[in-house]
Amino acid sequence: MKYWKGIEELESAPEFMQSAFAEFMPVKESHASKDATAAPRRDFLKLMGFGVAAATLASCESPVRKAIPYLNKPEEIDPAISNFYASTYFTGADYNAVLVKTREGRPIKLEGNPESPITNGGLSARAQAAVLNLYDGGRLQNFAIKSGNGYQKAEVATFDQAVRSKLAATTGRIAIVSPTIISPTTKRAIAEFAARYPNTTHVMYDAQSASALLQANGGTVPGYDFSRANIIVSLDADFLGTWISPVEYGRQYAMTRKVNRDKRTMSRHYQFETAMTLSGCNADIRVPVKPSELGQVALALYNAVNGAGGASAYKNDKLTQAARDLTANRGASLVISGSNDPAVQALVTAMNAALGSVGTTINPNAPSYVRQGDDARMTALVNDMNNGSVGAVIFYNANPVFNHPLGAKVKSGIAKVPLTISMNDRLDETGALCQYAAPDSHWLESWNDYEPKRGFLSLAQPVITPLFSTRQGQESLLRWAGNNTTYYQYLRATWRALTPNDAAWDKVVHDGVATGTALAAAPAMGAALSPAAAVDQIGRAPKIAANAVELALYEKVGLGAAGCEANNPFLQELPDPVSKATWGNYVAVPRKMAVENEWEQGDVIQVTANGYTVELPVLIQPGQANGTVSIALGYGRTQSGKAGDQVGANAAPLAMATANGLMYRNVVTLKKTDATSTIAQTQTHHTVMDRKPVVQENTLAQYIKNPKEVTEYEKVATPDGLEKPNKVSLWQDYQYNNHHWGMMVDLNSCIGCGSCVIGCQTENNIAVVGKQEVINRREMHWMRIDRYYSSDHHKNEFETVGKVGTYAAMEDPSDNPQVIFQPMMCQQCNHAPCETVCPVLATTHSSEGLNQMTYNRCIGTRYCANNCPYKVRRFNWFSYYSNEKFETVNGHMFTDLGRMVLNPDVTVRARGVMEKCTFCIQRIQLGKLEAKKQKRRPIDGEIVSACAQSCPTEAIVFGDMRDPNSRISQLMRREDGERAFHALESINVQPNVTYLTKIRNAESEFFAKENA
Repeated sequence: MKYWKGIEELESAPEFMQSAFAEFMPVKESHASKDATAAPRRDFLKLMGFGVAAATLASCESPVRKAIPYLNKPEEIDPAISNFYASTYFTGADYNAVLVKTREGRPIKLEGNPESPITNGGLSARAQAAVLNLYDGGRLQNFAIKSGNGYQKAEVATFDQAVRSKLAATTGRIAIVSPTIISPTTKRAIAEFAARYPNTTHVMYDAQSASALLQANGGTVPGYDFSRANIIVSLDADFLGTWISPVEYGRQYAMTRKVNRDKRTMSRHYQFETAMTLSGCNADIRVPVKPSELGQVALALYNAVNGAGGASAYKNDKLTQAARDLTANRGASLVISGSNDPAVQALVTAMNAALGSVGTTINPNAPSYVRQGDDARMTALVNDMNNGSVGAVIFYNANPVFNHPLGAKVKSGIAKVPLTISMNDRLDETGALCQYAAPDSHWLESWNDYEPKRGFLSLAQPVITPLFSTRQGQESLLRWAGNNTTYYQYLRATWRALTPNDAAWDKVVHDGVATGTALAAAPAMGAALSPAAAVDQIGRAPKIAANAVELALYEKVGLGAAGCEANNPFLQELPDPVSKATWGNYVAVPRKMAVENEWEQGDVIQVTANGYTVELPVLIQPGQANGTVSIALGYGRTQSGKAGDQVGANAAPLAMATANGLMYRNVVTLKKTDATSTIAQTQTHHTVMDRKPVVQENTLAQYIKNPKEVTEYEKVATPDGLEKPNKVSLWQDYQYNNHHWGMMVDLNSCIGCGSCVIGCQTENNIAVVGKQEVINRREMHWMRIDRYYSSDHHKNEFETVGKVGTYAAMEDPSDNPQVIFQPMMCQQCNHAPCETVCPVLATTHSSEGLNQMTYNRCIGTRYCANNCPYKVRRFNWFSYYSNEKFETVNGHMFTDLGRMVLNPDVTVRARGVMEKCTFCIQRIQLGKLEAKKQKRRPIDGEIVSACAQSCPTEAIVFGDMRDPNSRISQLMRREDGERAFHALESINVQPNVTYLTKIRNAESEFFAKENA
């Protein structure tokens, strides 16, 4: 098995080979100094000796900083202690129950709420980064009324009076446009507004629509339970990445994938998809298909499962195998689809009913409410706006000019509506066209409630006073309806039935979650297609020419499809789990297409459909279905803020609008331009010099046969014969008498979502560096998730043709490779090579097994980075928090407002020092201190690193290996000699991070339904 990180490594491209054996690569400095007289770095080094001496003789005055002490300090606030408050994050259909960590009244980090039965303490990457949005200076800071070409600040009372007057005078229809709302009290406020203005309608839409799924299932998303599924067949649904409820589904999915000597069964996952998604990367069996083939795939599967239906043109052995496994596991099977085609969704619903999934892998009593957008109603509203029948429109956290495929028609329609009001948090692409702007408060400044699934409720509470002169959108609607009640009182009234007294209410506020229901039943979205009608519709679908290029539009794990997180630099710089690209979108193409068209990665091409053209660079993506290209939604903002504007291109208008709804696919034409644009990828920045093993995987059949033969253990030659590497050492081993901190990562459970990367970044004040510095190989993430493709082909079988190679007389391994993810952080080696070479002892080993960094001792030789076999050390080339070159991308560190997000327990590192993962030493010390106060040892689970805490699938286990009862100690004993291994074990650096071999269930034989 050959592992390769990208096309560059597969082809042994000269650029990759050069970087593989070079410590530092030549870089392009894109941030030219504004000072033309600035001396180059070499001159600085020449004068450094004098400069240091002169600094010691010079006298200077420190700035005077005055502090006002508390006269009456709040009892719950201690400047050195963090407080946690339960709340809820819901943006762009991404639901997370959270705990908000605050210091002196300022939120600095979000963590998962373990009380939630939906997210179970997990957190998505978007939720991890959401705290940064609170301190975004790009938010609208006051109410405003359009005047000429600009906006004038308005007093709230004057603003409200003007809006009420215009609403009362409106003769046409009033529309409230919003994304999906899952708040019972918010819907009650909208209903009260509609009662005051009876001609009001509320229209919801989703940037990545699930309208067809809702239509096929009575107006709600089925309550899927992946934890009870032996067989999962996904038809282009990225349920682990972005589809419906990925944090919830990821936890359930991981439960079926964990194996040990007492549980040698796991689910089998089939994925039929166009683009390589997070779910496709984790699938046991993945089949690339064109978007136009998806209906035929659903029809073929339906025929095989139901034994009825029309003939399907799609034939594939893997589909036959999937159908056989589904029928053999009735009651423990699940079929899902991300298609927005009503016919496909109708067949999927029929299949699940025939397989007995309803009541087992689908809970009919707990449907999901996180997608409620109705394509038909939104399209009708856009048409009504353009024909003049709409008298007023209120955009409530909705930006359809940007993120709806009919955005151009929305824009023209706004100009024809007499009264337009934006309640968005900024003057975005839609808000800037409206006459009135009533900015909504940030969710961390607000009260609210949520019902993501029927019977599961959660609350949001304000953890900081509004930073700007904003007001909750619900309260604005109430004011315009003549109700002067505060939204808190209004919310409390909604909850009287569930919390009849203050004690019950206080408990819910404290816990953040509750059981019960407050949302009315969802209305049916038109009649669902019958299976017969669905079969007929698929059979009559227009044929697409064989040489046509099909487009698939998708949603990225980090940024999302709505684009509302575009101004969040944490998410812009989060490497995409599959492509490892940052800062923008691109056209993902299969390697075969690149060869045929003589495209190289970074070549800019034009993509045209619907009379709309975008220009984006080419990214050669292994696993992309032949004859197709893919583009991510959510990019190309023009009015999001400094960090998000002009990043990528908006692909939403390329979607196909049909009589059946919005299809996030189309037939496109491609044309190469003369331009090039380097894609900022992180994956091939580091190399392990062909050392192995780095990652390991095996099959379930082999694991069942003998668990002790699924992992390869390296041995080295000694005078006494072959021995384990740790038997041969020039080091004197450490003795850990008190604590020995370690980490274990289960590669079966790691889905590559990136939540741990952002959790680490927010916890440890890690800087954002921007696109050019990522290209320069200078990203600062302490933790990365390495993505490896695997194939059985070897380099010597490869023939290079120019700079883009091709395999001769054999299958191209990039057509559909397997993928494995490996979180990589400082391994805290017991025999750490970095410690040996540091000339100033800036990096040392602690008595508890940690590789420590003393920042103010580091002089920046970078010897440690060169000597680290895992390449996990990061060098501060700049003072990212004060250098004006990085103000656009790292602006939150430049203002007093932005610096409020920084964790005071972690030093902000200066230019010229090395930094890396510390196993969150500040969290370790806090846990030890709390235990010491109570005169006891820390209890296992009390001290958790930020990455382990954030992981939605519990792939990372952190703990004290000196505690025999700790979870990590028990896992080490159980997996020793079976799945437990160390990365690059042969070089004997003795890491304190242990990995568990990935097991794939891709054999033809299947197991008994033991975990039904």
